[in-house]
Amino acid sequence: MADIPDFDLDEALDFLNPYIESHAKGSKEWKAFSLAQIALLYIRDRAKMDDFKKYYNLCFDTDFTVEVSHEFATREEADQWLASGKAKHTERVKIGGKGFMVVEVSGRLYLMIAPLPEELKTEEWADDSE
Repeated sequence: MADIPDFDLDEALDFLNPYIESHAKGSKEWKAFSLAQIALLYIRDRAKMDDFKKYYNLCFDTDFTVEVSHEFATREEADQWLASGKAKHTERVKIGGKGFMVVEVSGRLYLMIAPLPEELKTEEWADDSE
């Protein structure tokens, strides 16, 4: 596993002290820096550094995948499946090769366009600035 470059947990904890001390106790800034320091203490004191490194690397991984639970040739097939009651909120599906996500709104399930990572690399999405 790749290591977090130039990261020393104890050094990071010490680094936050002047920022915490330079803000009024109880201010938004003081709370935010204190929270960051406590989060790092949690990682250190619970011996979770390996888990943190994995999570850190995952945050910068541009090759992520999305699990697709079902593939449908047509929207009609997908709508029938949705009406069957088997769909779950946030479930990802493909319809005609395009990505969609099941979303629950006011107690009803809908299919929302949700491009998959491989779709976002195509020309269709490359120049879409909106």
